[in-house]
Amino acid sequence: MMHGKSPIYVSLGSRLFYGSRRQVGLLMLLLYVVDIVGGQIRYSVPEEMKKGSVIGNVAQDLGLDLRRLRSGRARIVTGENGQYTELKTDKGILVVNNRIDREQLCGDITPCSFSFEVILENPMELHRVTVEVLDINDHAPVFSDKDKPIRFEISESATVGVQFPLQSAEDPDVGQNALQDYILSPNDNFILRQHTNPDGSKYVEMVLQKPLDRERNPSFSLSLIAVDGGTPKRSGTVQIDVTVLDVNDNAPVFNQSVYKTSVTENTAKGTSVITVNATDADSGLNGLIVYSLSKMKGSASDIFCIDEHTGLISVSGQIDYEKDKKYEVRVEAKDQGGLTGTSKVVFEVIDVNDNPPLINIMSFSSPVSENSPPGTTVAILNIKDADSENNGQIKCSLNEKALFKIESSITNYYNLVSDQHFDRESVPEYNITITATDFGSPALSSSTILHLKISDVNDNAPLFDKKSYFAQITENNSPGLSVFSVNAQDADWNQNAKVSYFLEDTLVNGSPVSSYVSLNSETGVVSAVRSFDYEQIKDFQFRVKAQDGGSPPLSSNVTVKILIQDQNDNPPQVLYPVQTGGSMVAEMVPRSADVGYLVTKVVAVDVDSGQNAWLSYKLQKATDRALFEVGLQNGEIRTIRQVTDKDAVKQRLSVIVEDNGQPSRSATVIVNVAVADSFPEVLSEFTDFTHDKEYNDNLTFYLVLALAVVSFLFITCLVVIISVKVYRWRQSRILYHSNLPVIPYYPPRYSDTLGTGTLQHVYNYEVCRTTDSRKSDCKFGRAGSQNVLIMEPGSTGTMQRMQSEKSILDEPDSPLEVS
Repeated sequence: MMHGKSPIYVSLGSRLFYGSRRQVGLLMLLLYVVDIVGGQIRYSVPEEMKKGSVIGNVAQDLGLDLRRLRSGRARIVTGENGQYTELKTDKGILVVNNRIDREQLCGDITPCSFSFEVILENPMELHRVTVEVLDINDHAPVFSDKDKPIRFEISESATVGVQFPLQSAEDPDVGQNALQDYILSPNDNFILRQHTNPDGSKYVEMVLQKPLDRERNPSFSLSLIAVDGGTPKRSGTVQIDVTVLDVNDNAPVFNQSVYKTSVTENTAKGTSVITVNATDADSGLNGLIVYSLSKMKGSASDIFCIDEHTGLISVSGQIDYEKDKKYEVRVEAKDQGGLTGTSKVVFEVIDVNDNPPLINIMSFSSPVSENSPPGTTVAILNIKDADSENNGQIKCSLNEKALFKIESSITNYYNLVSDQHFDRESVPEYNITITATDFGSPALSSSTILHLKISDVNDNAPLFDKKSYFAQITENNSPGLSVFSVNAQDADWNQNAKVSYFLEDTLVNGSPVSSYVSLNSETGVVSAVRSFDYEQIKDFQFRVKAQDGGSPPLSSNVTVKILIQDQNDNPPQVLYPVQTGGSMVAEMVPRSADVGYLVTKVVAVDVDSGQNAWLSYKLQKATDRALFEVGLQNGEIRTIRQVTDKDAVKQRLSVIVEDNGQPSRSATVIVNVAVADSFPEVLSEFTDFTHDKEYNDNLTFYLVLALAVVSFLFITCLVVIISVKVYRWRQSRILYHSNLPVIPYYPPRYSDTLGTGTLQHVYNYEVCRTTDSRKSDCKFGRAGSQNVLIMEPGSTGTMQRMQSEKSILDEPDSPLEVS
C-alpha cells in the first residue's frame, strides 16, 4: 500500500512495475505515444527489456506501407548505439535487439536516449528515430569500500556540533530510483546531517550531539545505511568505527568552500592546475594538516592528484572534453588529531580541436547507368565531428566538382548527387574523393574515396575501320578461299559491343550475292563460294552490315568491291592463216621480191587481259631461215634478203605465238610459201609433192598389207585410221563452236618493221567457217603484188583450170574463193 492507494502491476517487456494507477498511466503514456515532428519519431521504453520486445510500430508511425519497407530495403543505419534495436520489415515494428542498460548507456545523464536513422531506397528516404530509456530500480546504493569500515579517531574534547564527513554511497539509478536518504544506526553521541550538492547528489556528515567520554566509551561502532527511493527500496550499509582520542578540539578549515578553475583537454600529465589551502587553529602535531582527495563517483579521482603537504592539485590522467566537460572533486584536510575539513574543486574543461571529422558511407549506388539524369543521388554520407562549436562545424569538398556536388539533407547527413550527364565511352569510372574539414584552428580534415563505375547503355553503333573495302582475287580460285575480312568496332561495352556481320540481300549478274561470297558473322572474314572466271566477270560489289548485340541493336553498312584478277589460263588463238586439214594454203612470193617484202601476216588473239594478252611472234622452224623473218610484235613475215633463182619453190615456216603470262602459253601455226614467178611452176612443184606423198602413202599401205598376216592387226589399223578421222572432225567442230571473237576479225594497221614507214595497203582478213571445216570459204583482199596459192593434195586438174585461176588472181583487188 502506498499513501492509501492500492498497488497495481503492469507487465511490459517481461518486467513488473509496481506503483499507483497514476504512475502506471504515466508510464503507459510515455511508452506508446509517438511524437512525429519534423520527420522524427520518439519512443520511450524502460531499460532491461527482453530481446524481441516491441518498442513501436515504425511503419504505422511513419505512415508507410509494409510493401514500401520491403521494396525500399528499409534498414537501420548503424550509429553509436544502433545495436540495441532491430527493424522487422515484414511487420514494420521496432524491437529490442540487445540488452539496454541505462546506466551503461548514459551514466547519470537524464533524460537518457539514443538516436539512429532508418533509411529507404528507390527513392531514398531518411527518418530519424529517438528512443528514450527509462530508469528502473535495478541497483542498490553501494559504498565504494563497503567491506572496509569507516574509521574515525575523535578527541574527547570534541565540541558538540562538530561534523565528520562520511563516505558517500553511489547509486547508478536516477530520479526516484537514485539515492534518497541516509540512516545512522541509533546512538547517543552522533546524529546524521544530509546535504545536497548543486548537481543534486547527496552527501552526509556525522555530527557530534553529545560530548565524548573516552573513559566510558573509548570506541564504538555505528552502521551507515544508504536507501534509494525505488519500489521496493534498496539499500547499502557501511560500518563506522570511532576511536576516541584525547584533546584535539579544532578541525582544519579551507579558505574557500568551492574552488573553480579551467583546464585544457589533452593537458600533459604532471601539469599543476590549482593549489588549495586549509588552516588548523591547533598547534603542534594537532595543527599539522594532510590533504587528500575524497573518493567520488566518476573518473575525476583518476585524472587529478594532490600533494598531501602543499595542497597542489596536478593532472595525473587523460582529460578528454568529448567524455567529460566538467570535473568536480572533494578535497579533505585532516589534522593529526583526526579532525577533517572539506572543500570542493570544480574543473571546467576547455575544448581543443583534436578530432577530425568522421565520414561514414550510409548508402552507395555503384554502378550508375550512363543515361542517369543530373541530380541522381549516388551516395548518402554521415559526417560527424566530436568537437564542439567551431571545432565541430564541417564543410565538404570534392575533387570532381564538375560532375558531382554535395547537398546537405538533415543534420550530419549529406547527399552526393550528379551534376552532369555521364558518358561511359569517355570516362568509364570515377574515383571521387570526399574531404570533410572542420573550422578549428588548425583545421582537421579526413577523406574517403568512392570508386563509382558507369554502366553501359547501347548508344553507339558499330563503325567500320574503312569507308569502303576493295579486295582482289585471282581467277580460278578454289571455292572456300578467304578473300579478306571486314572489321567494325563498337565503343560500347560487353554485349552492347559484340559485333556480328551480315550480307545484305543484293543481286550480282542476276544471282544472289550469297552464291558468290560468304561472310563469317563473328570474324567478318569474306570467303569465295565459287571459282571465278575473269573472262565472265571482272568485278562485283555488295554491302555488309555490322550489328551490335544491344537491345535494340544498332548497325552500320559498308560497301565492298571485289576485283577479279586475270590469270594466264588461255593460250593464244591463231586467226590467220587458217589451219585446214584437207587443203594446203600457200603464200606466193615472186623471185623478184626485194628485201622486206611482206609475205603474209600471222594474226592471233588471246582472250586474257593485261600482259597475259601481250603476244609475241617467233620463227620456230623454216626451210630457209636466212630468207624470212617474223615481226616480234606484229607477226608480219617478211623477206630479209633478195630472193634468188636458187631458192626452193616450196618453203615451209613454223611460227610460234607466245603470250607474256607467267608461265607463258603458246600456239604454233604452219605457213606454206611458194617462191615462183608463175603458177605452172608452182603447180608442178606442189603436184610432185602430192605424188610423192601418194607414193609414200601407197608404200606404207603395201608394207602394212605385207605385214598384216594376222587379221587382228589389220582390224587394229582400221580402228586407228577411223579414230584419227573422228578426232579431226571433232577438232573442227570445237573451233567452230568456240567463243573466241574470230568472226569477223579486222586487224589494225601495222607499222613497217624495216623502218620504211606505214604500209601502203591495208590488209583485211575475213574468215568464215561452216559446220564442215573441210568445206570452208576463205575470202580476203590483197594488194596486186601478192599472190596466194591454194592446192588440193590430190588435185589432177588441167592446165586450163590453172590458167583460169591465174587470171583470177592477176585481176587487181579481186577476192579469191576456194571451196
